[in-house]
Amino acid sequence: MFQAAQESTTEIRSPTLDNSARLDSFLQSVQNRGFRIAQLATGNQEDALDLVQEAMFKLVEKYASRPEQEWTPLFYRILSSRINDFHRRNTVRNRHRSWLRKEEDSDEDPIQTAPDPFGKGPDGESEIDESMVKLQQALMNLPPRQQQAFLLRAWEGLDVEQTATAMACAEGSVKTHYSRAVHTLRIELGEHWT
Repeated sequence: MFQAAQESTTEIRSPTLDNSARLDSFLQSVQNRGFRIAQLATGNQEDALDLVQEAMFKLVEKYASRPEQEWTPLFYRILSSRINDFHRRNTVRNRHRSWLRKEEDSDEDPIQTAPDPFGKGPDGESEIDESMVKLQQALMNLPPRQQQAFLLRAWEGLDVEQTATAMACAEGSVKTHYSRAVHTLRIELGEHWT
């Protein structure tokens, strides 16, 4: 009797464990790409790590029981939502910070004295190809929705329907954002990417 009960719990646990293993494998496969998307969107590694972690936790918490083929668009939709929330929070914070930080007797231009987020040391400069730096800068200059559409379609290989699900918008909007992003990138990167 104990053996029969043990076998039935093994049967119950097996699909759950199998699903957990597949979910772990899925998360490992998207974590670096998701990080790269978040880093381009935020310009900061720490913020990008936080956003990807939040997206992964939310996927596991809310959608682990969904079919495996739905995880990719769901993950990117959650990540996209987290990135949008990040930008909203920063807009509000920066609005209040500008009132709090008044430099009275300072002749320095804050833009000129701000640290360069793309500044590299001599070793880093020799390792990075100029074309990749230009691409990254061009991607960061895109509006957020165009950036998301381009990264999900071109880098992640999602189709229009999956991208629309991930971005929580219509397929026509995805096509428009993607087309505008490609057009802008071609203009900005013409000599680097032909």
